[in-house]
Amino acid sequence: MTITALVGNPRAGSRTHGVALTAAEAVAAGLGHAAAPEVIDLSALGPVLLSPEPSAGLEIALELAAATDVLVVASPTYKATYTGLLKAFLDRLPGGALRGTAALPLLVMGDPRHALAVEVHLRPVLVELGAFVPTPGLAVLESQLPDLEQVVGAWADRVVPQVATVTRGVVATSGHLAAT
Repeated sequence: MTITALVGNPRAGSRTHGVALTAAEAVAAGLGHAAAPEVIDLSALGPVLLSPEPSAGLEIALELAAATDVLVVASPTYKATYTGLLKAFLDRLPGGALRGTAALPLLVMGDPRHALAVEVHLRPVLVELGAFVPTPGLAVLESQLPDLEQVVGAWADRVVPQVATVTRGVVATSGHLAAT
């Protein structure tokens, strides 16, 4: 089983990166998965994301996102939704690329009025790409960052049983989740 954090913050070393990794680790622990999660940090791919020239790094990131079993998709909240950087990356994935993937949407935000953005804006694009998206997505307020372990732990307790139900259908030959 592979667990990957996809970080859509344009700044390297962001709080979003830390929250995404914490969330991926909590899900991995809940699933009894000992390996460290993979990380796709889009801050490093920003310069090549819209380029017409091929990029080996971008192709590897797209392949990893499409092949992972559990994908934590994280972004800061910009203009009441996820970043354009994340949208540009997700738009590079072909239709159905996340079929068989449990995708977990996560937004970091400064204002609680944006809490529904994780469900209203990020969830639909993941479903459109074919992912199974457990409920609820994770909306983390900046004011909650000092209590991040507790916030993420409570969320993981809710979503891990849903993810576990799907991951029981892991295809032995590919390691990727079977469609259920």
